[in-house]
Amino acid sequence: MVLKKKKEIQVDALFLDQQHLEKLQRFSKDGEQNLASLLLHCAQLSNGIQQIQCIKQIIPLVKKMDQNSPCDPMIKACLDILGEMYFSLSMKNPLKKVLASSLNCLPEQFMTLAVQSFACCLREELKTTDVYLYRKVLDSLASCMEDFNLGRTSIKNLFEEVLQFLQKSLLDIQEESRKKHGNHIVQTQLMHDLLTGIKVSMMLVQKLPENIQGSLWKHHESSVWQSMCSLLKSSTNFLMDASLLQTVQSASGLAVILFAKAMYEPVEELPSLISDLLLGSVKLTGVPAWFVRSCGTLCMEEIPDSVLIFLCHGALAMLEWKNGNMGENGEKLLLDIAAVLLSLSSELKESSMATSLSRILAIWTNSALAVLVSCSPNLKLKLNGNSDLIGKLLEYVYTHWEHPVDAVRHQTKLIFKNLLQIHQNTLTGCNEKSDPFFASLLKHLLSLEWHVRGKYASLGCLVKCMGTEHILQLDRTIPAQILDVMNDQSLAPYASDLLETMFTNHKAHFTLSFHESTWIDQWHDIWVSPLLVVLCEGNHDQTTYITDYCLPKLLKCSPDSLNYMIRVLQASAVANLDSCSTRGALGALMACLRTARAHGHLELSNIISSGLVSTACIKQGLVHQHNQVCIDALGLLCETHRSTEIVSVEEMELIQFFLMYNLNNQSPSVRQQISSLLRKLFCRIQESSQVLYKLEQNKAKQELLENSTKRHPLEILQQYKDFMSSVCNRLFEVLFPGSSHPTRFSALTILGLVAEIFSVPEGQPQVFCLDQEIDSTRVQTLLQCFASTFEAVKALAFGLLMKLRDVAFNLQDSENLGLLFQAAMDLSTSTKPYDCVTASYLLNYLVHCKGLQHIYLGKCIEQNSHMDESTTVEKNTLAVIKLLLANVEEEILQAKKSLLPAAASFPMYGRVHCITGALQQLPLDNLTLLAEWREMVARLILMSYELSTVVSPVVQSSSPEGLIPMDSDSESADRLQMILHEIQPQDTNDYFVQAKILEEHCKIQSEKLADHEPKENPCTGMRGKERQACDVTAQMVLVCCWRSMKEVSLLLGTLCKLLPSQATYEPSDGLITVEQVKNIGDYFKHHLLHSRHRGAFELAYAGFVQLIEMLSRCNSESLHKMPEQWLRCVLQEIKSCDPSSTLCATRRSAGIPFYIQALLAAEPKSKTDLLKMAMKELISLATPLNGPSSVIPQVHALNILRALFRDTRLGENIMPYVADGMQAAILGFMSPVWAVRNSSTLLFSALITRIFGVKRGKDENSKKNRMTGREFFSRFPSLYPFLLKQLEVATNTLNSEAEELKIHPSLFLLLLILGRLYPSPMDGTSSALSMAPFVPFIIRCGHSPVYHSREMSGRALVPFVMVHEIPHTVLSLLEGLPDSTSPGIRQNNIHGTLLQVFHLLQSYFGSSQLVNSDLQQKVGDIITCVGTKLWLAKRPNPCLVTRAAYLDVLVMLCTHLGKFQKQGMQLFGFWEDMNRIISDSELVSGIPYSSAVPGLIQYLQSITKLAISVLSVTAGRDIHSRGSCSAKQVGQPSLSIDQLLHCEFHEVRLLALEAVLLWLKQINSKQAAEEEGGVLCLLTDLEGTLLTMALKENNLQCFCKVLEVLYNIDLRNVLSKTECSTKMNPNEFLNWSLNIVDASNSTEAQSIALKFASKLVAHLLQNHHQISEEVLKKWVQLIVYFCEDEQQTEILLAIAEVLKGVTSFLLINEKLVLGLSDTLAMWKCVVLLLQNEDLVVRDAAAEVIQVAQSERKSTKGTECGLRIVNAPMALDLAFGILCELLQQWGMLRAGVPILLEWLLGDSHLQRDSETSALEEDDHLFDKGEVNFWAEKLTYIRQLSKHLLQLVSVTHLTLPDHGELHRLSRITMDQAQMVGHLLRALPRTPEFSRTAEFTRLSIEKERLSVCLKILNLLKSDDSC
Repeated sequence: MVLKKKKEIQVDALFLDQQHLEKLQRFSKDGEQNLASLLLHCAQLSNGIQQIQCIKQIIPLVKKMDQNSPCDPMIKACLDILGEMYFSLSMKNPLKKVLASSLNCLPEQFMTLAVQSFACCLREELKTTDVYLYRKVLDSLASCMEDFNLGRTSIKNLFEEVLQFLQKSLLDIQEESRKKHGNHIVQTQLMHDLLTGIKVSMMLVQKLPENIQGSLWKHHESSVWQSMCSLLKSSTNFLMDASLLQTVQSASGLAVILFAKAMYEPVEELPSLISDLLLGSVKLTGVPAWFVRSCGTLCMEEIPDSVLIFLCHGALAMLEWKNGNMGENGEKLLLDIAAVLLSLSSELKESSMATSLSRILAIWTNSALAVLVSCSPNLKLKLNGNSDLIGKLLEYVYTHWEHPVDAVRHQTKLIFKNLLQIHQNTLTGCNEKSDPFFASLLKHLLSLEWHVRGKYASLGCLVKCMGTEHILQLDRTIPAQILDVMNDQSLAPYASDLLETMFTNHKAHFTLSFHESTWIDQWHDIWVSPLLVVLCEGNHDQTTYITDYCLPKLLKCSPDSLNYMIRVLQASAVANLDSCSTRGALGALMACLRTARAHGHLELSNIISSGLVSTACIKQGLVHQHNQVCIDALGLLCETHRSTEIVSVEEMELIQFFLMYNLNNQSPSVRQQISSLLRKLFCRIQESSQVLYKLEQNKAKQELLENSTKRHPLEILQQYKDFMSSVCNRLFEVLFPGSSHPTRFSALTILGLVAEIFSVPEGQPQVFCLDQEIDSTRVQTLLQCFASTFEAVKALAFGLLMKLRDVAFNLQDSENLGLLFQAAMDLSTSTKPYDCVTASYLLNYLVHCKGLQHIYLGKCIEQNSHMDESTTVEKNTLAVIKLLLANVEEEILQAKKSLLPAAASFPMYGRVHCITGALQQLPLDNLTLLAEWREMVARLILMSYELSTVVSPVVQSSSPEGLIPMDSDSESADRLQMILHEIQPQDTNDYFVQAKILEEHCKIQSEKLADHEPKENPCTGMRGKERQACDVTAQMVLVCCWRSMKEVSLLLGTLCKLLPSQATYEPSDGLITVEQVKNIGDYFKHHLLHSRHRGAFELAYAGFVQLIEMLSRCNSESLHKMPEQWLRCVLQEIKSCDPSSTLCATRRSAGIPFYIQALLAAEPKSKTDLLKMAMKELISLATPLNGPSSVIPQVHALNILRALFRDTRLGENIMPYVADGMQAAILGFMSPVWAVRNSSTLLFSALITRIFGVKRGKDENSKKNRMTGREFFSRFPSLYPFLLKQLEVATNTLNSEAEELKIHPSLFLLLLILGRLYPSPMDGTSSALSMAPFVPFIIRCGHSPVYHSREMSGRALVPFVMVHEIPHTVLSLLEGLPDSTSPGIRQNNIHGTLLQVFHLLQSYFGSSQLVNSDLQQKVGDIITCVGTKLWLAKRPNPCLVTRAAYLDVLVMLCTHLGKFQKQGMQLFGFWEDMNRIISDSELVSGIPYSSAVPGLIQYLQSITKLAISVLSVTAGRDIHSRGSCSAKQVGQPSLSIDQLLHCEFHEVRLLALEAVLLWLKQINSKQAAEEEGGVLCLLTDLEGTLLTMALKENNLQCFCKVLEVLYNIDLRNVLSKTECSTKMNPNEFLNWSLNIVDASNSTEAQSIALKFASKLVAHLLQNHHQISEEVLKKWVQLIVYFCEDEQQTEILLAIAEVLKGVTSFLLINEKLVLGLSDTLAMWKCVVLLLQNEDLVVRDAAAEVIQVAQSERKSTKGTECGLRIVNAPMALDLAFGILCELLQQWGMLRAGVPILLEWLLGDSHLQRDSETSALEEDDHLFDKGEVNFWAEKLTYIRQLSKHLLQLVSVTHLTLPDHGELHRLSRITMDQAQMVGHLLRALPRTPEFSRTAEFTRLSIEKERLSVCLKILNLLKSDDSC
């Protein structure tokens, strides 16, 4: 269901002057309607819609008149007035179209008079001489020619005058535009006027061709001819004028061809002339003189590229291409246009021109299709798919289908589609499926990677030509491949479109091929079943995009498939309820149902009533652990095809259930989706209620409703009201003290929706009104939300209060509002930054109160009882700002004396923030107090400068981060004196004059403050006397200064943005003067250019951007040109390299890039003159000049370029400069100056991101964020020779015979760029931009003496070698390796080559394009070649690094040969070689080296991997099954896993342990069943070795891995070896495990040890082994200890896994295995984990409840209920299960007191209160350990709910024993203390002492409910 706002049509009424009205009155007759009276009545109406109705009555009235009426002077007068009316109306006014439509029906007898009248009016219009009124005349001319016969006839009669007007207007507009150069706003308007003029000129020639045909007008003396020549000349000038907008030039190109076509004779020769113009081969002798005079620049000058493009466009659009009208010349022109366009495609840099070119090429393909209908055989040959021209066009497609501009990609798709049609049209009698061209295209497209976006659209086009069935015959896995791509959002739309094309085409094919519907099952198997599998098992992104993009299209194609989907998914959902890591079948079912209902394919009531889907199933979906399942289930309830569908009772109940458990969601996107879906539901309720009200009023339709809903309308409306009321109750209920940010955000958002949607205009019936649900308590609740530390919550609460302000203010008395105002003023001077935000929201709320001034502001402004709301807000805002300003001015005076007391007692930024907030809320459209506001603005600007002067020394000092020039001892003060002396020249505030000792300074300042009390003011009081002690910290001073600077910048920016200069009027009319704006600009300029710290100039940047945006829109020429002047000045200062310059050259040029960014980003996108000028200067400065004076400008230029390339606002306009920027970065990297190299590196990084996009994945082999070499070098052609040359220079330094360490500086950068490119199967072999020349140089890079460069070259080579060329390349590289006897062996060369071989093979084996038969043959060749160089892996090779590299290649071969072995590939000789290498290695014979030998560890790891790989292969079933002969041939490896585990090097042991763990997991997986005799034999008798290792292992990683292996082994086998290997019995072994948990400092070790120990405990207890009570107690205590919030996530997840593992046996067992207290302690752990802040921990804990629910359901034998639930639902279920278990165990009397203790908690109120007060004052930002998700009151309410239910159901009585008495006494004492502490809080504690107030409010409710339960227990007892 899509919600659309109803668009109201606005019609401006027309008005007649007094003269016309009097004329109409003269002709009007009393009591009789005639034309004059009708027009008079129309003119007197003020409503445009009513005037339209009047005009529609004109023609019926005229038609009633008799034949003599044309002679009536009244008719003449009325027609004159109608003409005046028509030409006075604007073009967009609907009245004009209605009037034209009516006059088109004017009877014939009136037509002559009407034409005279209209021609007369038009003649008057054509006399216009004001340039700025030309547009109105041009619009009128266009309207006259647009379906208006009267207008067209009038123009025909005045044809010459119209032509002359157009000629004059175009020249005048061009001249005026030239005069207004620099004023972008006026210039842009004039450009659009010029464009309109050109279009009207063309329309004139096209619409009235009869006026310009025949011989008379072509006489050179004819005025028509002269005018046409002038228009042609003007159009040519516009076409050649590059300063005009491209749209104007484009239209001029059309006009030139159109006018030439109209004037040229013979027309048959025109195509030849245009061809000559395009090719630059015009011979003037053969061209008419008038053409040379008009178009001389086109004939005699070199035509710019852009002009060529526009001429091509004109020729294609304006010439007649159909039916072969232009003959051979036309065919030649067609081919010439294509050649010109293709030659230009690589020359154009600007994205706008690239877009135009692609669009024109698409037009060319359409023209070619039109020509092919009747053309010569020669043209058909040249347009065949195999021709050179089509080949070049396809190359254009392949180069541009990944273009960053959407329009280019879209046009590329159209071009490809048309090229296929062109080829089809050239075929004669050939089948498309067998056509070689189509077959070749299909083969190449299928061989492309799926990350190429162009592949999808192209394949879609081929599907339409060849059919899906034909493509599936080539590759049946294509549907699955496309679905795999759906996890990438950037590819999902393309993939879904292709999928839709394929399955729609396939369905059509089946429908035609089979008469019966037997094909549907096959269609489902191919298209529906794979999609359902992915929906069930895919990752989150993949399933989301499939649901969004694919499902609707699939259901649209085949709605009947929905039943198949439901049937399959229902069966799966019942079978696999225990899946929670993915959506599962239930999630897929919800997604399908939601999509089907939203698109009108099902009715929810039908599927529920039919039993297809139960409400229990939907309920499970609504609280599912997977967020998207919840959203889909909610979407199923909220989204419908009809916006007025009645909401059923079931739906309302399910929504209420959803709101109970889903408001506290930490994911912003999920919260947004919830609010969006509920908006749809509320709109449905509102709209359906309006329908119900109408039906209730219209009793005749009552029966219809009863048949459809079976409920009475009033009954439904009452249900709606009750439902909305309960929803609001729930939402206000969760805004309790201590509720989490997500809960508050969700509740306030939904309440805001309710207030917005259910606010209908007065007079309409209203089903629900939120105002009626509001009381004073709820208003107070919303106000308390202002105290939240999250501003989003404040904003939502403020927005809601604004919607309810009338009710809210009525419910609050003046005393309460006064307290709120006092609180706001106090908060505005708080030292905590978030307090001033609260103050701002409070003040913005209070200014809407009419009685605010009377309540608190006294007599600042006299009251007026008749003020409207806008006046109230304005006066209150002004008064509040005055008060704040007076305070801050006084505080600035104090701060000038010293910043220390200011920072500690009255930081000024809070006041300024409140002023800015008040200004932003001000209604500017109707201010009345202009004089007061002008004075206020002046004062605010002055205050900003003064405050900035006070704080800027700290912000702009050399080291503000830790600067506070004072300390607590004189020695430190002396040390600081030297620093202060250094910075004194720049930092002049007396704060820096001398070092001060803290205590003495504070004392003195406090005394000074006492002597200088500010004027008495009700708002200057502090929040307690503790503020008098000036305990200031460095953090306080910095926060005060930095925040003050930030607020000043934002205030000045707001003043510029909200109060722009009214430059078109007198200065006195504006609220802010031109001079003030200039001064603000100078202020920002100073701070941006002279600040040294990012924080400082970022603060100024935000305000400066607002200023520049205002200047760019300003009409004042002096203001408008300021950004350009500032830009030129700063570029000149950078360029001059003046030693006296204060520009900061360090810290990435500090604020300079920000300054220039702001200046350039505000420039209109259509006119980028400033950008072009700046980039030209910066590129020239960034290019090294080798002079010492050019270093600093070069650094600045590089830093500024980096900022500009990173700025997304510049968009595609920055792309033409990328190649130059890349060259500057690479050349700068070779500078001897570090600063230049550093800046070049940063620029290079920015360019890589700009070119290839932000890298989001971690897969280095992924082709995302890459592009083909063709695309890269086509977009940046100048980089091809540059990179090739640089690479050649870099690799030439690697050929030194002495192997000296010669590193070319740019080699690393070159390899980084080249590593992002790859060849494409679509690249032509003869391409001028081939990647082949780079390959030899990259191979040579592998000879670098630098290890990392060799690694880079290995990775960089991979993308340059096509997959099918990899074996050949690998063989040539291997053959280039030396033999053992070769002289002069260079190990660096060997290592580089081996790395390249390794990466190539890795890519080869990972490719999906391989065919098995070819693969086996090529791998056999590689293995043969590898065998000839085996000496490199053995001892004769002295270099361990190259031995390791060769072994890595062998390991890769082993891994993949193990797979081929199953396919019958026998390579026994290879395995013998591997065994020989292993047996000859140091692992077998002993390691004679120490670990310090270079490469030893690397070698040992590689040989270990080889040994493990061979062990895996030899243990495989296939080898053993081939008989003893084969087994002998392969041979057994000489190393066992046991030997590897005993190696002295821990790296070897770690690899062996990882292999063992992998094998264990294989055995436990489904694959194990297939290979039970395989790896299992490798693990025989390892338990003893592992136990011994566990006791002796010193390496932490190995130790953890040993424990993990033991955890995964069958404990029966472990325990059987324990006594022998560890000399410990099971009890002692368990104790040893627990001691590790207790003693270890490693979280990883603790986690795995605790899991192992817990598994051991469960095993021993289940097998009735005796465990000592002390050990069990210790285990429980460890679990309880590690459940606390501050523990790391890893250990918490381990605890959750432990609890899940013991749930069945210990937590829900019918017998209390551990005893009540320990069992409940473990349940308490579950409860704590369910409230953990980390989502993964909560989800893991929820699985405990899942297990418990499953066990209990299976035991009870009931149907499946809620199992896979989210944490809030799980917490509720946990308490319910626990209460049931207490009854089951018969332990109510012992268990309830323990649960009461849980409820009571362990709070220490007095101590907490003192600590909180101390913390609130001492810490600005540090919140300590805070859980932002858990809500104490939710925990309390849920536990108390179940306890109350338990007590009431069981009628539990507890004797008044000591425990109950103790609990009662503690509860009563704490309740009294809470009451005392709450009374002791100051007024409005929710703002002044928020944390303490929240905590006490929670305690109050906790104790209240405890007392209630205790009283119940007592009362039961007393009865």
